[in-house]
Amino acid sequence: MEKFQAFLSCLPLPGRVGDVSSYPRSFVRKDDTDLFMIRTSESDFLVARGPESPRFSGEHFVFEGVPAVVAPLSHENAAVLRVLVPFTAPVRVLGRERTFGVGDRLGIAGPGHLRVFELHPDVSPVLAQQSVREITLTHRTFAEVLDSATFAVFREGFTRGFGADGDHLKKPEEVKTALETGYTMITLDCSEHIRNDVADMSSAQVAAECPLDSELRSRYLDHPFLVEGQPIVFQEDSLRRCQLVYGKAIAFATQIFRDLMNHGNGTADFEISIDETMTPTTPLQHFFVANELNVRGVKVETLAPRFCGEFQKGVDYVGDLRQFEAEMQIHAAIARHFGYKLSIHSGSDKFSVFPLIGKYTRGRFHVKTAGTNWLEAMRVVALTDPQFYREIHAFALSAFGEARKYYHVTTRLDRIPALETLTDARLPELFDQNDARQLIHITYGLILGATQPDGSSRFRTRLYQLWRKEESRYFDRLQRHIGRHIDLLLSTVNQ
Repeated sequence: MEKFQAFLSCLPLPGRVGDVSSYPRSFVRKDDTDLFMIRTSESDFLVARGPESPRFSGEHFVFEGVPAVVAPLSHENAAVLRVLVPFTAPVRVLGRERTFGVGDRLGIAGPGHLRVFELHPDVSPVLAQQSVREITLTHRTFAEVLDSATFAVFREGFTRGFGADGDHLKKPEEVKTALETGYTMITLDCSEHIRNDVADMSSAQVAAECPLDSELRSRYLDHPFLVEGQPIVFQEDSLRRCQLVYGKAIAFATQIFRDLMNHGNGTADFEISIDETMTPTTPLQHFFVANELNVRGVKVETLAPRFCGEFQKGVDYVGDLRQFEAEMQIHAAIARHFGYKLSIHSGSDKFSVFPLIGKYTRGRFHVKTAGTNWLEAMRVVALTDPQFYREIHAFALSAFGEARKYYHVTTRLDRIPALETLTDARLPELFDQNDARQLIHITYGLILGATQPDGSSRFRTRLYQLWRKEESRYFDRLQRHIGRHIDLLLSTVNQ
Protein backbone atom coordinates (compact mmCIF):
# COMPACT_ATOMS: atom_id res chain seq x y z
CA MET A 1 0.00 0.00 0.00
CA GLU A 2 2.81 2.41 0.84
CA LYS A 3 4.42 1.73 -2.50
CA PHE A 4 1.16 2.38 -4.29
CA GLN A 5 0.66 5.65 -2.41
CA ALA A 6 4.18 6.65 -3.36
CA PHE A 7 3.32 5.92 -6.98
CA LEU A 8 0.19 8.07 -6.77
CA SER A 9 2.11 10.91 -5.17
CA CYS A 10 4.55 11.11 -8.09
CA LEU A 11 1.96 11.15 -10.87
CA PRO A 12 2.63 14.06 -13.24
CA LEU A 13 -0.87 15.51 -13.13
CA PRO A 14 -1.43 18.70 -15.11
CA GLY A 15 -2.64 21.48 -12.83
CA ARG A 16 -2.94 19.02 -9.96
CA VAL A 17 -5.49 20.15 -7.40
CA GLY A 18 -6.56 18.38 -4.22
CA ASP A 19 -6.21 14.75 -3.27
CA VAL A 20 -5.78 11.89 -5.70
CA SER A 21 -7.65 8.65 -5.21
CA SER A 22 -8.08 5.50 -7.25
CA TYR A 23 -11.23 3.65 -8.27
CA PRO A 24 -10.71 0.19 -6.73
CA ARG A 25 -12.89 -1.67 -9.23
CA SER A 26 -10.92 -0.37 -12.19
CA PHE A 27 -7.71 -2.35 -11.56
CA VAL A 28 -6.80 -4.62 -14.48
CA ARG A 29 -3.52 -6.34 -15.32
CA LYS A 30 -2.88 -6.92 -19.03
CA ASP A 31 0.37 -8.27 -20.48
CA ASP A 32 2.37 -7.23 -17.38
CA THR A 33 0.79 -3.77 -17.48
CA ASP A 34 -1.31 -2.44 -14.60
CA LEU A 35 -4.21 -0.23 -15.65
CA PHE A 36 -6.58 1.69 -13.42
CA MET A 37 -8.45 4.98 -13.14
CA ILE A 38 -7.86 7.81 -10.70
CA ARG A 39 -9.92 10.75 -9.52
CA THR A 40 -8.78 14.29 -8.83
CA SER A 41 -10.97 17.16 -7.73
CA GLU A 42 -11.38 18.26 -11.36
CA SER A 43 -10.98 15.23 -13.62
CA ASP A 44 -10.58 11.49 -13.95
CA PHE A 45 -7.51 9.98 -15.62
CA LEU A 46 -6.43 6.56 -16.81
CA VAL A 47 -3.13 5.34 -15.45
CA ALA A 48 -1.05 2.59 -17.02
CA ARG A 49 2.25 1.20 -15.69
CA GLY A 50 4.11 -1.40 -17.69
CA PRO A 51 5.18 -2.25 -21.23
CA GLU A 52 1.82 -1.32 -22.79
CA SER A 53 1.74 2.19 -21.30
CA PRO A 54 3.43 3.88 -24.33
CA ARG A 55 0.32 3.02 -26.38
CA PHE A 56 -1.62 5.68 -24.50
CA SER A 57 -1.22 9.40 -25.06
CA GLY A 58 -0.62 11.55 -21.99
CA GLU A 59 2.07 12.45 -19.47
CA HIS A 60 4.68 9.70 -19.72
CA PHE A 61 7.17 9.05 -16.90
CA VAL A 62 9.20 6.27 -15.32
CA PHE A 63 8.62 4.86 -11.83
CA GLU A 64 11.24 2.53 -10.42
CA GLY A 65 12.50 1.80 -13.90
CA VAL A 66 9.07 0.93 -15.34
CA PRO A 67 7.38 3.15 -17.96
CA ALA A 68 4.04 4.67 -16.96
CA VAL A 69 1.55 7.23 -18.17
CA VAL A 70 -1.22 9.45 -16.86
CA ALA A 71 -3.70 9.54 -19.73
CA PRO A 72 -6.69 11.84 -20.22
CA LEU A 73 -10.03 10.22 -21.01
CA SER A 74 -9.75 10.99 -24.69
CA HIS A 75 -11.13 9.21 -27.74
CA GLU A 76 -7.65 7.99 -28.71
CA ASN A 77 -7.10 6.48 -25.28
CA ALA A 78 -10.57 4.92 -25.24
CA ALA A 79 -9.75 3.18 -28.51
CA VAL A 80 -6.54 1.74 -27.05
CA LEU A 81 -8.35 0.67 -23.88
CA ARG A 82 -10.99 -1.19 -25.88
CA VAL A 83 -8.23 -3.25 -27.50
CA LEU A 84 -6.25 -3.96 -24.32
CA VAL A 85 -9.29 -4.56 -22.09
CA PRO A 86 -11.95 -6.18 -24.28
CA PHE A 87 -14.78 -5.90 -21.77
CA THR A 88 -14.67 -2.11 -22.25
CA ALA A 89 -15.72 -2.53 -25.90
CA PRO A 90 -19.42 -2.91 -26.76
CA VAL A 91 -20.84 -6.24 -27.87
CA ARG A 92 -24.09 -7.43 -29.40
CA VAL A 93 -26.52 -7.94 -26.51
CA LEU A 94 -30.00 -7.99 -28.05
CA GLY A 95 -29.87 -11.78 -28.34
CA ARG A 96 -29.92 -11.92 -24.55
CA GLU A 97 -33.22 -12.41 -22.76
CA ARG A 98 -33.62 -8.94 -21.23
CA THR A 99 -31.95 -5.73 -22.31
CA PHE A 100 -32.41 -2.19 -21.09
CA GLY A 101 -31.17 1.00 -22.74
CA VAL A 102 -30.07 3.94 -20.61
CA GLY A 103 -29.33 6.86 -22.87
CA ASP A 104 -26.79 9.07 -21.08
CA ARG A 105 -27.10 12.52 -22.62
CA LEU A 106 -24.47 13.96 -20.28
CA GLY A 107 -21.76 11.30 -20.43
CA ILE A 108 -21.56 11.06 -16.63
CA ALA A 109 -24.33 8.63 -15.66
CA GLY A 110 -22.59 5.36 -16.57
CA PRO A 111 -21.27 4.40 -13.12
CA GLY A 112 -24.71 5.04 -11.60
CA HIS A 113 -26.38 2.96 -14.28
CA LEU A 114 -23.94 0.10 -13.77
CA ARG A 115 -24.88 -0.10 -10.10
CA VAL A 116 -28.39 -1.00 -11.23
CA PHE A 117 -27.20 -3.77 -13.53
CA GLU A 118 -24.89 -5.19 -10.88
CA LEU A 119 -28.06 -5.70 -8.81
CA HIS A 120 -29.87 -7.23 -11.81
CA PRO A 121 -27.43 -9.70 -13.40
CA ASP A 122 -30.19 -11.11 -15.63
CA VAL A 123 -30.67 -7.75 -17.40
CA SER A 124 -28.03 -6.53 -19.87
CA PRO A 125 -27.37 -2.82 -20.41
CA VAL A 126 -27.18 -0.78 -23.57
CA LEU A 127 -25.10 2.06 -22.16
CA ALA A 128 -24.27 4.08 -25.26
CA GLN A 129 -27.66 4.96 -26.72
CA GLN A 130 -28.18 8.26 -28.48
CA SER A 131 -30.15 9.50 -31.45
CA VAL A 132 -28.84 12.00 -33.96
CA ARG A 133 -31.30 14.49 -32.48
CA GLU A 134 -29.85 14.02 -29.00
CA ILE A 135 -26.26 14.14 -30.22
CA THR A 136 -26.96 17.37 -32.10
CA LEU A 137 -28.73 19.03 -29.17
CA THR A 138 -26.01 18.05 -26.67
CA HIS A 139 -23.14 18.95 -29.06
CA ARG A 140 -21.58 15.49 -28.81
CA THR A 141 -20.56 12.82 -31.32
CA PHE A 142 -21.22 9.10 -31.61
CA ALA A 143 -17.58 8.54 -30.63
CA GLU A 144 -17.87 10.64 -27.46
CA VAL A 145 -21.00 8.79 -26.39
CA LEU A 146 -19.30 5.43 -26.83
CA ASP A 147 -16.10 6.60 -25.11
CA SER A 148 -18.08 7.70 -22.03
CA ALA A 149 -19.55 4.20 -21.78
CA THR A 150 -16.13 2.59 -22.23
CA PHE A 151 -14.57 4.59 -19.40
CA ALA A 152 -17.56 3.99 -17.10
CA VAL A 153 -17.31 0.23 -17.66
CA PHE A 154 -13.57 0.33 -17.00
CA ARG A 155 -14.02 2.43 -13.86
CA GLU A 156 -16.62 0.05 -12.43
CA GLY A 157 -14.96 -3.18 -13.61
CA PHE A 158 -18.18 -4.29 -15.33
CA THR A 159 -17.30 -7.41 -17.30
CA ARG A 160 -20.72 -8.77 -18.37
CA GLY A 161 -20.82 -6.84 -21.64
CA PHE A 162 -22.78 -3.81 -22.77
CA GLY A 163 -24.37 -2.70 -26.02
CA ALA A 164 -23.99 0.52 -28.00
CA ASP A 165 -27.08 1.72 -29.89
CA GLY A 166 -27.09 4.15 -32.78
CA ASP A 167 -30.63 5.14 -31.88
CA HIS A 168 -33.38 6.39 -34.17
CA LEU A 169 -31.19 6.71 -37.25
CA LYS A 170 -33.06 7.83 -40.36
CA LYS A 171 -30.46 8.07 -43.10
CA PRO A 172 -27.96 5.59 -44.58
CA GLU A 173 -25.04 7.88 -43.79
CA GLU A 174 -26.08 7.97 -40.12
CA VAL A 175 -26.13 4.17 -40.02
CA LYS A 176 -22.69 4.07 -41.66
CA THR A 177 -21.25 6.51 -39.12
CA ALA A 178 -22.55 4.52 -36.16
CA LEU A 179 -21.27 1.24 -37.55
CA GLU A 180 -17.86 2.69 -38.39
CA THR A 181 -17.63 4.09 -34.84
CA GLY A 182 -18.12 0.61 -33.43
CA TYR A 183 -21.77 0.60 -32.41
CA THR A 184 -23.20 -2.88 -31.93
CA MET A 185 -26.86 -2.03 -32.46
CA ILE A 186 -28.63 0.02 -35.08
CA THR A 187 -32.16 1.31 -34.47
CA LEU A 188 -33.58 2.25 -37.84
CA ASP A 189 -36.28 4.91 -37.53
CA CYS A 190 -38.72 4.40 -40.40
CA SER A 191 -41.06 7.24 -39.42
CA GLU A 192 -40.32 9.36 -42.49
CA HIS A 193 -41.57 6.52 -44.67
CA ILE A 194 -44.81 5.85 -42.76
CA ARG A 195 -48.05 7.50 -43.86
CA ASN A 196 -50.23 9.08 -41.19
CA ASP A 197 -53.17 10.03 -43.40
CA VAL A 198 -54.51 6.59 -44.29
CA ALA A 199 -56.78 6.23 -41.25
CA ASP A 200 -58.78 9.22 -42.47
CA MET A 201 -59.20 7.89 -46.02
CA SER A 202 -62.36 6.18 -47.20
CA SER A 203 -62.28 2.58 -48.44
CA ALA A 204 -62.86 3.84 -51.98
CA GLN A 205 -59.87 6.21 -51.74
CA VAL A 206 -57.67 3.43 -50.34
CA ALA A 207 -58.73 1.03 -53.11
CA ALA A 208 -58.02 3.62 -55.80
CA GLU A 209 -54.56 4.39 -54.44
CA CYS A 210 -53.52 0.84 -53.53
CA PRO A 211 -54.55 -1.90 -55.96
CA LEU A 212 -53.52 -5.30 -54.61
CA ASP A 213 -51.25 -7.46 -56.73
CA SER A 214 -51.74 -11.21 -56.91
CA GLU A 215 -48.75 -11.91 -54.68
CA LEU A 216 -50.13 -9.90 -51.77
CA ARG A 217 -53.60 -11.36 -52.27
CA SER A 218 -52.37 -14.93 -52.17
CA ARG A 219 -50.14 -14.22 -49.17
CA TYR A 220 -52.80 -12.67 -46.94
CA LEU A 221 -56.37 -13.13 -48.13
CA ASP A 222 -58.78 -16.02 -47.64
CA HIS A 223 -56.80 -17.70 -44.90
CA PRO A 224 -56.27 -16.67 -41.27
CA PHE A 225 -52.91 -16.74 -39.54
CA LEU A 226 -52.69 -18.27 -36.09
CA VAL A 227 -50.33 -16.70 -33.57
CA GLU A 228 -50.28 -18.68 -30.34
CA GLY A 229 -53.86 -19.67 -31.00
CA GLN A 230 -55.03 -16.14 -31.82
CA PRO A 231 -56.36 -15.59 -35.35
CA ILE A 232 -54.93 -12.77 -37.48
CA VAL A 233 -57.36 -12.14 -40.33
CA PHE A 234 -56.84 -9.78 -43.28
CA GLN A 235 -59.62 -8.34 -45.43
CA GLU A 236 -59.01 -6.49 -48.69
CA ASP A 237 -59.45 -3.06 -47.11
CA SER A 238 -57.25 -3.77 -44.08
CA LEU A 239 -54.55 -5.27 -46.30
CA ARG A 240 -54.55 -2.22 -48.57
CA ARG A 241 -54.28 0.06 -45.56
CA CYS A 242 -51.33 -1.93 -44.20
CA GLN A 243 -49.55 -1.62 -47.53
CA LEU A 244 -50.27 2.10 -47.84
CA VAL A 245 -49.13 2.92 -44.31
CA TYR A 246 -46.04 0.71 -44.13
CA GLY A 247 -45.07 -0.31 -47.67
CA LYS A 248 -42.38 2.33 -48.13
CA ALA A 249 -41.05 1.81 -44.61
CA ILE A 250 -40.62 -1.91 -45.28
CA ALA A 251 -38.80 -1.17 -48.53
CA PHE A 252 -36.52 1.33 -46.74
CA ALA A 253 -35.66 -1.14 -43.94
CA THR A 254 -34.98 -3.86 -46.49
CA GLN A 255 -32.58 -1.66 -48.43
CA ILE A 256 -30.67 -0.63 -45.30
CA PHE A 257 -30.42 -4.25 -44.18
CA ARG A 258 -29.10 -5.42 -47.54
CA ASP A 259 -26.72 -2.53 -48.09
CA LEU A 260 -25.32 -1.96 -44.61
CA MET A 261 -26.15 -4.76 -42.18
CA ASN A 262 -24.40 -7.58 -44.09
CA HIS A 263 -27.55 -9.66 -44.21
CA GLY A 264 -27.54 -10.18 -40.46
CA ASN A 265 -23.96 -11.46 -40.35
CA GLY A 266 -22.29 -8.18 -39.45
CA THR A 267 -21.13 -6.70 -36.18
CA ALA A 268 -24.40 -5.08 -35.10
CA ASP A 269 -27.92 -6.06 -34.08
CA PHE A 270 -30.77 -4.58 -36.11
CA GLU A 271 -33.86 -2.96 -34.65
CA ILE A 272 -36.77 -1.58 -36.65
CA SER A 273 -38.62 1.38 -35.15
CA ILE A 274 -42.10 2.20 -36.42
CA ASP A 275 -43.11 4.03 -33.25
CA GLU A 276 -42.22 7.68 -33.97
CA THR A 277 -45.51 8.43 -35.73
CA MET A 278 -49.01 9.58 -34.91
CA THR A 279 -50.42 6.27 -36.20
CA PRO A 280 -50.72 3.49 -33.58
CA THR A 281 -49.57 0.10 -34.83
CA THR A 282 -52.47 -2.34 -34.56
CA PRO A 283 -51.63 -6.02 -33.99
CA LEU A 284 -52.75 -6.69 -37.57
CA GLN A 285 -50.32 -4.06 -38.89
CA HIS A 286 -47.54 -5.37 -36.66
CA PHE A 287 -48.01 -8.84 -38.13
CA PHE A 288 -47.99 -7.42 -41.66
CA VAL A 289 -44.74 -5.51 -41.13
CA ALA A 290 -43.04 -8.47 -39.46
CA ASN A 291 -44.18 -10.91 -42.11
CA GLU A 292 -43.12 -8.68 -45.00
CA LEU A 293 -39.67 -8.23 -43.45
CA ASN A 294 -39.47 -11.97 -43.00
CA VAL A 295 -40.46 -12.62 -46.63
CA ARG A 296 -37.65 -10.29 -47.73
CA GLY A 297 -35.10 -12.04 -45.53
CA VAL A 298 -34.65 -9.09 -43.18
CA LYS A 299 -33.50 -10.37 -39.78
CA VAL A 300 -34.31 -8.15 -36.83
CA GLU A 301 -33.45 -8.70 -33.20
CA THR A 302 -36.10 -6.26 -31.99
CA LEU A 303 -39.02 -4.29 -33.39
CA ALA A 304 -40.70 -1.28 -31.79
CA PRO A 305 -44.39 -0.75 -32.64
CA ARG A 306 -46.27 2.45 -31.92
CA PHE A 307 -48.50 1.23 -29.09
CA CYS A 308 -52.02 2.50 -28.43
CA GLY A 309 -52.29 5.45 -26.07
CA GLU A 310 -49.30 7.75 -25.67
CA PHE A 311 -45.72 7.14 -24.58
CA GLN A 312 -44.82 10.76 -23.97
CA LYS A 313 -41.40 11.81 -22.76
CA GLY A 314 -40.61 11.52 -19.07
CA VAL A 315 -44.11 10.74 -17.77
CA ASP A 316 -46.24 7.66 -17.19
CA TYR A 317 -48.37 6.00 -19.87
CA VAL A 318 -51.35 8.03 -21.06
CA GLY A 319 -54.24 5.90 -22.30
CA ASP A 320 -56.62 3.03 -21.66
CA LEU A 321 -54.77 0.37 -19.68
CA ARG A 322 -57.29 -2.35 -20.60
CA GLN A 323 -56.80 -1.70 -24.31
CA PHE A 324 -53.03 -1.59 -23.82
CA GLU A 325 -53.07 -4.93 -22.00
CA ALA A 326 -55.21 -6.60 -24.65
CA GLU A 327 -53.00 -5.36 -27.49
CA MET A 328 -49.73 -5.97 -25.64
CA GLN A 329 -50.67 -9.63 -25.31
CA ILE A 330 -50.96 -9.93 -29.09
CA HIS A 331 -47.94 -7.74 -29.88
CA ALA A 332 -45.76 -9.90 -27.63
CA ALA A 333 -47.10 -13.09 -29.23
CA ILE A 334 -46.34 -11.74 -32.72
CA ALA A 335 -42.76 -10.95 -31.69
CA ARG A 336 -42.30 -14.50 -30.40
CA HIS A 337 -43.90 -15.90 -33.56
CA PHE A 338 -41.26 -14.20 -35.72
CA GLY A 339 -38.38 -14.78 -33.31
CA TYR A 340 -37.51 -11.29 -32.10
CA LYS A 341 -37.97 -9.26 -28.93
CA LEU A 342 -40.52 -6.51 -28.51
CA SER A 343 -38.89 -3.11 -28.04
CA ILE A 344 -40.51 -0.39 -25.96
CA HIS A 345 -39.40 3.14 -26.79
CA SER A 346 -39.84 6.26 -24.67
CA GLY A 347 -39.84 3.82 -21.79
CA SER A 348 -38.86 6.40 -19.18
CA ASP A 349 -41.25 6.37 -16.21
CA LYS A 350 -43.97 4.17 -17.79
CA PHE A 351 -44.53 2.58 -14.40
CA SER A 352 -48.20 1.67 -14.85
CA VAL A 353 -47.53 -0.54 -17.88
CA PHE A 354 -44.20 -2.12 -16.90
CA PRO A 355 -45.85 -5.07 -15.11
CA LEU A 356 -47.96 -5.74 -18.22
CA ILE A 357 -44.90 -5.59 -20.48
CA GLY A 358 -42.97 -7.98 -18.26
CA LYS A 359 -45.91 -10.37 -18.03
CA TYR A 360 -46.86 -10.64 -21.71
CA THR A 361 -43.33 -10.62 -23.11
CA ARG A 362 -42.57 -13.37 -20.57
CA GLY A 363 -39.59 -11.36 -19.46
CA ARG A 364 -38.03 -11.15 -22.91
CA PHE A 365 -37.92 -7.47 -23.80
CA HIS A 366 -35.89 -4.44 -24.74
CA VAL A 367 -36.81 -1.14 -23.06
CA LYS A 368 -35.30 2.27 -23.80
CA THR A 369 -34.93 5.20 -21.44
CA ALA A 370 -33.01 8.43 -21.88
CA GLY A 371 -34.51 11.69 -20.68
CA THR A 372 -35.32 10.41 -17.22
CA ASN A 373 -31.57 10.22 -16.46
CA TRP A 374 -31.26 13.91 -17.35
CA LEU A 375 -34.25 14.69 -15.13
CA GLU A 376 -32.60 12.98 -12.18
CA ALA A 377 -29.48 15.06 -12.81
CA MET A 378 -31.59 18.22 -12.75
CA ARG A 379 -33.38 17.06 -9.61
CA VAL A 380 -29.93 16.97 -7.98
CA VAL A 381 -29.47 20.62 -8.99
CA ALA A 382 -32.78 21.53 -7.34
CA LEU A 383 -31.78 19.62 -4.21
CA THR A 384 -28.30 21.11 -3.83
CA ASP A 385 -28.32 24.59 -5.41
CA PRO A 386 -31.87 25.98 -5.40
CA GLN A 387 -30.93 29.41 -6.71
CA PHE A 388 -29.10 27.93 -9.68
CA TYR A 389 -32.08 25.68 -10.41
CA ARG A 390 -34.43 28.67 -10.34
CA GLU A 391 -32.26 30.37 -12.96
CA ILE A 392 -32.36 27.30 -15.22
CA HIS A 393 -36.10 26.74 -14.74
CA ALA A 394 -36.88 30.33 -15.74
CA PHE A 395 -34.74 29.91 -18.86
CA ALA A 396 -36.51 26.65 -19.70
CA LEU A 397 -39.87 28.41 -19.59
CA SER A 398 -38.63 30.98 -22.09
CA ALA A 399 -37.14 28.26 -24.33
CA PHE A 400 -40.09 25.87 -24.27
CA GLY A 401 -41.60 27.05 -27.55
CA GLU A 402 -38.38 26.33 -29.41
CA ALA A 403 -37.93 22.94 -27.73
CA ARG A 404 -41.42 21.79 -28.77
CA LYS A 405 -40.23 21.66 -32.37
CA TYR A 406 -38.28 18.52 -31.48
CA TYR A 407 -40.74 16.58 -29.29
CA HIS A 408 -44.43 15.71 -29.14
CA VAL A 409 -45.72 16.54 -25.67
CA THR A 410 -48.99 17.84 -24.22
CA THR A 411 -47.32 20.06 -21.63
CA ARG A 412 -49.29 22.97 -20.23
CA LEU A 413 -47.10 25.64 -18.71
CA ASP A 414 -50.03 27.11 -16.77
CA ARG A 415 -50.19 23.98 -14.64
CA ILE A 416 -46.57 24.32 -13.47
CA PRO A 417 -46.35 25.98 -10.05
CA ALA A 418 -44.79 29.44 -10.27
CA LEU A 419 -41.27 29.55 -8.88
CA GLU A 420 -42.09 32.41 -6.53
CA THR A 421 -44.72 30.27 -4.81
CA LEU A 422 -42.22 27.53 -3.93
CA THR A 423 -39.71 27.51 -1.10
CA ASP A 424 -36.27 26.13 -1.88
CA ALA A 425 -37.15 22.93 -0.04
CA ARG A 426 -40.12 22.37 -2.35
CA LEU A 427 -38.30 22.83 -5.66
CA PRO A 428 -37.55 19.09 -6.03
CA GLU A 429 -41.33 18.50 -5.98
CA LEU A 430 -41.45 19.94 -9.49
CA PHE A 431 -39.94 16.65 -10.68
CA ASP A 432 -43.06 14.85 -9.47
CA GLN A 433 -45.33 17.06 -11.61
CA ASN A 434 -45.78 15.95 -15.22
CA ASP A 435 -45.83 19.36 -16.89
CA ALA A 436 -42.70 20.51 -15.05
CA ARG A 437 -40.96 17.21 -15.87
CA GLN A 438 -41.69 17.62 -19.56
CA LEU A 439 -40.60 21.27 -19.49
CA ILE A 440 -37.14 20.33 -18.22
CA HIS A 441 -37.06 17.08 -20.22
CA ILE A 442 -37.36 18.61 -23.68
CA THR A 443 -35.33 21.79 -23.08
CA TYR A 444 -32.12 19.92 -22.24
CA GLY A 445 -30.36 20.85 -25.47
CA LEU A 446 -31.18 24.53 -25.15
CA ILE A 447 -30.12 24.56 -21.50
CA LEU A 448 -26.79 22.90 -22.25
CA GLY A 449 -26.19 25.08 -25.30
CA ALA A 450 -27.14 28.44 -23.78
CA THR A 451 -24.37 31.06 -23.87
CA GLN A 452 -23.50 34.38 -22.27
CA PRO A 453 -23.10 37.54 -24.39
CA ASP A 454 -19.35 36.87 -24.53
CA GLY A 455 -19.96 33.40 -25.96
CA SER A 456 -19.10 31.48 -22.79
CA SER A 457 -21.39 28.79 -21.38
CA ARG A 458 -24.34 30.09 -19.42
CA PHE A 459 -25.18 26.87 -17.57
CA ARG A 460 -23.19 23.93 -18.93
CA THR A 461 -19.86 24.49 -17.15
CA ARG A 462 -21.49 25.19 -13.79
CA LEU A 463 -23.77 22.18 -14.20
CA TYR A 464 -20.93 19.76 -14.82
CA GLN A 465 -19.01 21.20 -11.86
CA LEU A 466 -22.05 20.68 -9.62
CA TRP A 467 -22.66 17.15 -10.88
CA ARG A 468 -19.05 16.20 -10.28
CA LYS A 469 -19.25 17.52 -6.73
CA GLU A 470 -22.58 15.73 -6.15
CA GLU A 471 -21.69 12.57 -8.06
CA SER A 472 -22.60 10.17 -5.25
CA ARG A 473 -25.99 11.78 -4.80
CA TYR A 474 -26.67 11.55 -8.55
CA PHE A 475 -25.68 7.89 -8.70
CA ASP A 476 -27.91 7.12 -5.71
CA ARG A 477 -30.83 8.80 -7.48
CA LEU A 478 -30.17 6.79 -10.66
CA GLN A 479 -29.87 3.53 -8.78
CA ARG A 480 -33.26 4.04 -7.13
CA HIS A 481 -35.03 5.48 -10.16
CA ILE A 482 -33.81 3.16 -12.92
CA GLY A 483 -33.95 0.30 -10.46
CA ARG A 484 -37.66 0.97 -10.01
CA HIS A 485 -38.13 0.60 -13.78
CA ILE A 486 -36.47 -2.81 -13.83
CA ASP A 487 -38.11 -4.03 -10.63
CA LEU A 488 -41.57 -3.39 -12.08
CA LEU A 489 -40.68 -4.98 -15.42
CA LEU A 490 -39.58 -8.13 -13.63
CA SER A 491 -42.37 -8.15 -11.03
CA THR A 492 -44.75 -10.20 -13.19
CA VAL A 493 -42.36 -12.27 -15.28
CA ASN A 494 -43.18 -15.58 -13.61
CA GLN A 495 -46.90 -14.99 -13.20
